Amino acid sequence: MLAMLLSASLGASATALPPSAKESKAELPTLTTAGQAHSLSSAEAARAYPIHLRAVVTYFDPNLELGYAALFVHDSTGSIYVKFPAGMVAVLPTGSLVDVRGVSSPGTFAPIVAQPQVQVVGQSNLPQDAPRMSFHQLMSGAEDGQWVEAVGVIHSVFVYGHTVLLQMAMIDGTLSVMMVREPGAAYSDLIDAKVRVHGNAAPLFNRYDQMIGVRLMAPNLSVVKVVEQAPGDPFQQPLVLVDDLLRWSQVHASPHRVHLRGIVTLQWPGTKLCIHDSTRGICAPTGQDTHLDLGDVVDVIGFAGAEDYAPILTDEMFIKRSEDKPVAAQPVTAEQALLGKHDSEVIQIDGQLIGYDLASSDTTLLLTSGTNVFSAVLPKSLAGSEMSAWKVGSKLRITGVCSVRLHSNVVGAGIAEAESFRVLMRSPGDVVVVESPSWWTAGHALLLLALALTGALAILGWVIALRNRVEQQTRLLRKSEELFRHMALHDALTGLATRLLLQDRLNVGVETARRHQTGLALLMVDIDRFKETNDTYGHQAGDEVLRVTADRLLHAVRKSDTVARMGGDEFIVLLPDLTDPHVAEEIATNIVKTLAIPIQYAGDDVPVSVSVGVCTGFAAQLDGDFLLGNADIALYQAKARGRNCFQVATPGMTSDGMNQKNPIDSAPEA
Repeated sequence: MLAMLLSASLGASATALPPSAKESKAELPTLTTAGQAHSLSSAEAARAYPIHLRAVVTYFDPNLELGYAALFVHDSTGSIYVKFPAGMVAVLPTGSLVDVRGVSSPGTFAPIVAQPQVQVVGQSNLPQDAPRMSFHQLMSGAEDGQWVEAVGVIHSVFVYGHTVLLQMAMIDGTLSVMMVREPGAAYSDLIDAKVRVHGNAAPLFNRYDQMIGVRLMAPNLSVVKVVEQAPGDPFQQPLVLVDDLLRWSQVHASPHRVHLRGIVTLQWPGTKLCIHDSTRGICAPTGQDTHLDLGDVVDVIGFAGAEDYAPILTDEMFIKRSEDKPVAAQPVTAEQALLGKHDSEVIQIDGQLIGYDLASSDTTLLLTSGTNVFSAVLPKSLAGSEMSAWKVGSKLRITGVCSVRLHSNVVGAGIAEAESFRVLMRSPGDVVVVESPSWWTAGHALLLLALALTGALAILGWVIALRNRVEQQTRLLRKSEELFRHMALHDALTGLATRLLLQDRLNVGVETARRHQTGLALLMVDIDRFKETNDTYGHQAGDEVLRVTADRLLHAVRKSDTVARMGGDEFIVLLPDLTDPHVAEEIATNIVKTLAIPIQYAGDDVPVSVSVGVCTGFAAQLDGDFLLGNADIALYQAKARGRNCFQVATPGMTSDGMNQKNPIDSAPEA
């Protein structure tokens, strides 16, 4: 028999008892089952009932995150989470029979065992029976911590250090299954297999101890049973036409990956791939960066889904089969593109350049055609210097893949209507200058007017007509200048300041602080796992997260502070006129708390949190580049130590490490 004693005193993290509760602690009855302890109300659990139970270890991770081990135990009445500091023991095998002593605590979401003493008294087996749960049943929170069963198809596998994360598509949602990594285990063999998994339901919660998500903590591959094997080589499965995806005839088809074949119409390596078969086009996000040329014939596999206006593939992979001619572009107007029939197709469209979206992480041209405004996008990794050389007012001919975005409200017969579109370009060669900006400007017109006035009174009528035209052009130019100035200084999506405006205010803030012997601070804010939000809920949800995050940032800072979007999911907060460095930490704390509240989108609560890097400087020590660089290093440290927190930069620090301020405990407690 293995004998092992683990005792942990949680100190300041343990639940503080009021004097009356301490006096009556000896009178509280001892709880002897997991069901009794877990069914306590939060108020009762805070009274620190003595707990003594014998149970089986169903999940153990010696160091899940933020210095705590994760332990679930199970007896005939149910399961409960036991929390103690990491490092007490390297291995506590699942299936071990343990004697657990401790006290009740309300935990972060539901009652747990705190201040534990755990003794291994024998060996047992993992529970064989587990009630089957749907995703929505797990999301209700009623099964918190319990040993349950979930069934679905594995879509993807991610390995993070000593843990493995399986993304499993259930009938009513996508569930993350987390387990401790086993050396040599072939986790990728599970992709596309329908499996039955046993594990403990664990909540994801916010700073207000509210459940905002759920995941399954499975001990190892022994609890993963393959119900339906993944098909053989997915590239050998029958081909499916793009036009057949998401139709009634495919609803009852296998939930496994589909196999498409088409001609490459766009590739953003490691980001996006678009193809066109004999029926129509389709685009898919991809992490594969194998180089392809336009016209290459490829086989693509992935799970069929929908995003914005059209079908997409997720968790996509591809192989090159042969070469063919590139797909010819179809000339269209903006009105025709908004009909939606050209989505994912290669189009050619003319428009007048009205500016550049400087806040975008990609090179983004803003164009107008008639009464419609659209954008043309190319990743900066593919863009050349000529992408920023075209003059505003030029008439351009854009070639690329049309990407239609849905109107958020669908009424009537249920047919989705397009709200906007953009063109995804393949290279700088997809832009052709059709017509350069007109020579006619206000200055030129005034010159001609001066020459005309010196001519003769005989042409007075012509001069009057010319003057009217000059005034009209001047008004248009002023309006255009105001529009372009605003677009250059403010982010189109969030309305926040751009990098250009932030740099100007940072320079002013540094000079002011040096002159008045005060200080300023920079807070670098980054949305945690923003790519997962886009992948799970779609890019429209991602845009909504960015808009709400920007609004919350504005309400979380002072009126004198500047909030800027640097691009993507990164924001900068400039705190000028600083006399107390603790003010920056207070604002950072407020930002982390405020932005940890889920964001509602399309009836779903989208979980969100941020990591914040803080750098403060005073008087002669101030330097804008120094503040930005150290705030970035501090942000990196905040992410490395768990996210959903802020990190203050310290003198002489490097990216190798520093002390963290106000970490937010996000360890999965039952």
